[in-house]
Amino acid sequence: MADPAGNDSSVIGRLKRVVFEKPNLIGILCVVGAVMCFATQDMLIKWLSGGYPLHQIVFTRAAVGLTILMMIFVPLEGGYQILKTKHLPLHILRGCAVVMANMCFFLSLASVPLADAVAMFYIAPLLITILSIPILGEKVGIRRLLAVIGGLIGVIVMVQPGSGTFQLATLLPLAAALFYSLLSIMTRKIGIRDKASTMAFYVQITFIFVGIGFGVLTGDGRYAGGGNPQLEFLLRAWAWPTQADALVMLSVGVLSGAGAYMISQGYRLAEAATAAPFEYTSLPLSVFWSVVIFAEIPGVHTWIGIVLICGSGIYVFYRESVRGRKVATARPLRVNK
Repeated sequence: MADPAGNDSSVIGRLKRVVFEKPNLIGILCVVGAVMCFATQDMLIKWLSGGYPLHQIVFTRAAVGLTILMMIFVPLEGGYQILKTKHLPLHILRGCAVVMANMCFFLSLASVPLADAVAMFYIAPLLITILSIPILGEKVGIRRLLAVIGGLIGVIVMVQPGSGTFQLATLLPLAAALFYSLLSIMTRKIGIRDKASTMAFYVQITFIFVGIGFGVLTGDGRYAGGGNPQLEFLLRAWAWPTQADALVMLSVGVLSGAGAYMISQGYRLAEAATAAPFEYTSLPLSVFWSVVIFAEIPGVHTWIGIVLICGSGIYVFYRESVRGRKVATARPLRVNK
């Protein structure tokens, strides 16, 4: 019902006015909600990593996400005709990059503490800054270069190369960040003209094909048994989940789909420079899950690294906003770009 002034007084009408009047606030809330979904998803995948292969989890996650996409988000964005694209090779290439970033990050969860893996992945916006110089020919000022160096020092502090605590698995979140950075640079260079649901559709399809491919090649567990946690997670035989674990896998898919939608909405409603720093709110939740669920208490090196990486990343966002540049978001593998 509309009031005498012509305003819709219904609940939906009031929500529309809030979105219209305070888009940055709603966008920030969407981003915070999204990264909470992602942090919880990461925790659940780590929880499952001891009993199921990664490709089974990824396949289930993509199947659930695709179902939600096709039933809810595609109809909202214009119907199934939006899935037609003139840029199929680009979508396949992007899908492969997202898959590689995801696989590297999730594999690290088999042995790397959750908080450490999430923190090291946040090196991505700093890598984008560096890669934009040779690939895009962009100019990067001394202050942003110093911020990048600070973030890299944070990574070195966390990884501790040459020490007795160093393990190769700690490089996997960095590899995930590198794949994401290359994906973002590619997107920046060639642009995207399709809707978010169209891009998400092809990413989920790529995940499904990768899950099926790994299942056919390694699903019987013939290559497992080496003792390496990451290889075991990758090559373990498919297993019929218990009822509880099946619910966890379904939850992973729901969280992934919900998070992808909310973060897309967040960056649609809010300015990127305003919303992007709020992605770092996933770190406190990751630390919480790490301590409460896995009894992984971050050490001094981890806290120092987190401060350096987050501080450097937020400063890069700030400098790019000052220069009027498009800010590169920190969690793209979640956005289904």
